[in-house]
Amino acid sequence: MISYHNGAAIQASAVRKGNLFIARACILEEDGESTCLGDLGVFANKKGACQFAVRCAAAFIDGELMPLPPCRMTADSTDSRPRRPTRLNR
Repeated sequence: MISYHNGAAIQASAVRKGNLFIARACILEEDGESTCLGDLGVFANKKGACQFAVRCAAAFIDGELMPLPPCRMTADSTDSRPRRPTRLNR
């Protein structure tokens, strides 16, 4: 999905990983400079991921703080392998 904000083109995307969607955004400014914001957050659906990517890119273009994702996950938690429960108190 491509949107425009203050003269810059924003390409928002959602990459599927298992049952999750990872929000990503790339920005192409009027002078030809491109910036990729990388992985921005984890979402349950593609629409939410893309909307969040656009919000982050618009904030980046405006020089504002980017919004925080609704949840954060570690790299291991997006893995689809079954896990053994770990005990916190040993």
